[in-house]
Amino acid sequence: MAHFESIFNSKQYVGPESLAELCFKTICNNLDIISTVDKRGYRTLICGLVLPSEICDKIIEFAQKCDSTARIDDGFVNIFADTTATRLKNVKINHSNILDTSVAVLANHQLLHLSFNDCCDLTKSSIEFINNNSKHLQSLSFRSCPQIYPTDLTGVIDPSPINYCKRGYLFNAPNLKHLALEHVQIAPEHYVILLSGLSNLTHLDLSNAVNIGNFEFVSSTPNLVSLCLYNVKVNENPNAFVANVIQLKKLRHLDISHANHKNAFFHKPNQVLSDLVEGLPNLTSLDIGGTNLAGRGVAERPLISNSTKVYAMCDIQGLACRVNNPLQFLGLYGTHGEACRRYDIPAKIIAGNANDEQILIAARVCMDNKQDLLQKVLNDLYHVFRYESCERMDQALYIVLEAMEKHLNERHIQISGSATLFYIVKTKEKSVIVSKMKRRIIGALLAGMNAHKDEETMMRNGCLALCQFRIPQDVMWNYETLVKVLLHSTRHAESEGFVQRIGIYLLNSLACQVEGKKKRLLGNLGCVETMLELVRYRVECELHDDVLEVAWSTMWNMTDETPINCQRFLDEQGMRLFLKCVEVCILNIYIKLCVNILLL
Repeated sequence: MAHFESIFNSKQYVGPESLAELCFKTICNNLDIISTVDKRGYRTLICGLVLPSEICDKIIEFAQKCDSTARIDDGFVNIFADTTATRLKNVKINHSNILDTSVAVLANHQLLHLSFNDCCDLTKSSIEFINNNSKHLQSLSFRSCPQIYPTDLTGVIDPSPINYCKRGYLFNAPNLKHLALEHVQIAPEHYVILLSGLSNLTHLDLSNAVNIGNFEFVSSTPNLVSLCLYNVKVNENPNAFVANVIQLKKLRHLDISHANHKNAFFHKPNQVLSDLVEGLPNLTSLDIGGTNLAGRGVAERPLISNSTKVYAMCDIQGLACRVNNPLQFLGLYGTHGEACRRYDIPAKIIAGNANDEQILIAARVCMDNKQDLLQKVLNDLYHVFRYESCERMDQALYIVLEAMEKHLNERHIQISGSATLFYIVKTKEKSVIVSKMKRRIIGALLAGMNAHKDEETMMRNGCLALCQFRIPQDVMWNYETLVKVLLHSTRHAESEGFVQRIGIYLLNSLACQVEGKKKRLLGNLGCVETMLELVRYRVECELHDDVLEVAWSTMWNMTDETPINCQRFLDEQGMRLFLKCVEVCILNIYIKLCVNILLL
């Protein structure tokens, strides 16, 4: 990460969609093109089709994007059951309820790379299916899969048909180079079994592991070049931990950062960091975010002399040995004493919260596997837009969109992201937002609103951001989804609240300037009934507000040249409600005009 710009690939956001991308989108939104479905919902590849890995891998990838209607479940995975007609090499499954049987289907393809994230129904059986077909496997990742690995490899506490201690290994993947296991709960002495037979391992991620001791199992992973121990407690005996880690002389990346300061305080932090860095001569990337390992900064600088000249040039004393050989990357987000704000830091790229560049780098680093920290980083980015000015608006937009798309179920990420999107879209000149980017922004907002439709803050942020676009022109491609979300919000939001008001405003805009098909869709989705219910509430409360006016206006737009919606209005006692409005004298001239035209 020698240059800030290298972290962000703008082409994937602003470049035109390729023909291949459009084809994959079409297939994933119309799976009947390549498969048939049985009564159970299981799909089978159409007879005669043969799909190579370049196509199969992409189908799984595109099926998980925000604008896809496909659902990754056991029925979908069954498309790839025939290994003579389909071929997979690189598979990533996120936020799915697939079972172990689907893992067996995938593993039968002799995969090179396999990753599962938030697949809570997978069990220990999946590991055995993978072991049976793992001779080519190079990378394996399990994140947020709580049942996937045993908590006790002896079988005493956690009964299992397999005695892993007696067998001598958990994973049988001799060519595995990358392994990521989140929230491992085994005892420190059992890591030798967990890592047994993985002598080719170069990248190990044990984020959120409950107890790794002092990393005594270092001899099991002699070839590591990357070690991630995010949110792992290693400060009980830091000297022993450092002594073990510095045996990994090939190590280039080390992450011992924390989201919570509770387990991130080290005694004699300068000495610990100094010993660690001096003992790892090939280290180029270090993340100590959330810890106190950066020391106290300027207050610790010695007076300048020949013997202390190097130390006087560094505001992080533990990194003084790297003054003439700065790290490529240094993670300082959330460190004690706000180390990221210091002047002399021996690193080319810094993640922190001192400015928008550091915040964006921190977000990039947290993007995939540090959701709890990403929430905090996005909040910092939001405050930059709200109270300051962001010089890197395009990169901020890319980061926010990626975060919202990758972490759809994380409520706080969606709320912070949608709030930041509002400020970006509000500030940015609309004419310079290319069509692909505009569609992606709207897609991310709709996906977040649909996933958290009962969260008023999310709905408020999403509606405010959508109001910055041309409605309905810019949302015609996903018209139905937006209508459904807004109707749900309007029905369940606080009466007389802001979310209800802005929802009604958007619904009225969606009913305006559209033809009969869209107007009939509004009626089919219950928009007439919803508007009448809002009016009925206000008649009973003798409340005359802007919601009442916009509700009548929406019905006017919906019924215009649409007989079926007119019939719905009459069937739902709309005329009786209008007369009641007249009786209580809460209708102004505008509303009367709307109703009169509605009845023409």
